[in-house]
Amino acid sequence: MANIRGLIKDTAIYGLSSIVGRFLNYLLVPLYTYTLKSCADYGIVNDLYAMTAMVLVVLTFGMETTFFRFMNKEERPMHVMSTALIMVGTVSAVFVAVVLLLLPHVAQLLGYEEHPWYIGMMTIIVGMDAFQAILFSYLRYKKKAIKFVTFKMLFIIMSCLGNLTAYAIIPKYVESWEITVTYTIVINLICTSVIMLCFVKELRECPWRFDSGYCRAMLRYTWPLLILGIAGILNQVAGQLMLPRVLPRDEGRTALGIYGACVKVAMVMAMITQAFRYAYEPFVFAQTKERDSKETYAMGMKFFVIFTLFAFICVMAYMPLLQHIVDAKYRVGMDIVPIVMAAEIMMGIYFNLSFWYKLIDKTIWGAVFSLAGCVVLIAVNLLFIPRYGYMACAWAGFAGYFTSMTLSYFVGQRKNKIDYDMKSIGMYVLITCVLYAIMQYTTSQVESPVVKMAIGTVVVILFLAHVLYHDLPPRNIPVIGKYFRK
Repeated sequence: MANIRGLIKDTAIYGLSSIVGRFLNYLLVPLYTYTLKSCADYGIVNDLYAMTAMVLVVLTFGMETTFFRFMNKEERPMHVMSTALIMVGTVSAVFVAVVLLLLPHVAQLLGYEEHPWYIGMMTIIVGMDAFQAILFSYLRYKKKAIKFVTFKMLFIIMSCLGNLTAYAIIPKYVESWEITVTYTIVINLICTSVIMLCFVKELRECPWRFDSGYCRAMLRYTWPLLILGIAGILNQVAGQLMLPRVLPRDEGRTALGIYGACVKVAMVMAMITQAFRYAYEPFVFAQTKERDSKETYAMGMKFFVIFTLFAFICVMAYMPLLQHIVDAKYRVGMDIVPIVMAAEIMMGIYFNLSFWYKLIDKTIWGAVFSLAGCVVLIAVNLLFIPRYGYMACAWAGFAGYFTSMTLSYFVGQRKNKIDYDMKSIGMYVLITCVLYAIMQYTTSQVESPVVKMAIGTVVVILFLAHVLYHDLPPRNIPVIGKYFRK
């Protein structure tokens, strides 16, 4: 239980940057959706960042997880760090140089021949992001959570202030100011450059020695993670990449704008899974020598499911309020929110399940599971986007993550069995489904948003009461528990 308490504490610290950051980014969603001229413009923003996310996975090629594995098992951890930085930095620099040299051709290929520097600037940004990924991993390894949060928050605050100035303040006073997608890209480039300067101390600590032995060992470990990462990110962004390319360009960008805006409402789930991952990954590798490590992993899985299902219930309960994050013309797509949130829960479960093959150095299994999920996702998108548009993207993500999660669980139980409390987890899933169905049925009978949220509040309280009674008595909760033990 002490280990779980430590995990919860770290999750809370890392979650601060994720929670506050997501909240501040929520402020950008209404800023974009209420100020950009059309859904298609916001579709361009989503398309560019979907491509960036895909490229980032390729440039880091699984080195974040590999970094933790080797930093914890090798005798010269700083040489591991140095080698990882040189590897990722070299790949990123070459990529940026090649794209900039061939920029007109690359921009035309991606559908941005009229704005090639959209692609050019995003390429520079993703190159720096890849390099910074290792530096942020180093902060997590050193358990410098406060510094990690500070850097993340600095980026977010600068980005929000920059976008607020460009999209809201200046247009109010300068009539000739034209609102375009360009500003968000330029602001991102500036903010990323500032964060790079913040890592001067860590860069000076690095011995800058390339160890070819570590390089070969890390590449053997990481190449399946690259495949896993590509398949994993495709599960997240394939629909966004395909919408403006399967459908006619303008129609596709409009559909992507609606889909991207509504997905942001569901991103509270990604926020929770990301916060949990930041704390959980170094925690797991550090626990490998503990006798009760498998029991700890099983407990971690159970509480992850509980917390994410609670988040699902909360978001759905207050949807009448949360939907106002986006402009009215985007709300036609709100039906995708519960589907996307369910898919995010399965992605988080899949991430937790993935440690069985990472800890026994059989990362090839991760590639197999992710590729299987990716095949399902792409197939669903190709078959149904022409008919159902962005709704097909939501269900494709659900189907893809369900496939990967299911395969990982059953194979993992044969290869490295962990006794997850499936009875309790299954009961929480069933309770969530029943409460959600009750909430949907009862709220469909009323028009008042206040009444709908009141009904939702009752459902939230019922779920929370079950958790506190069965699995998380107040006396065991960090910080506030001491008041109940008196």
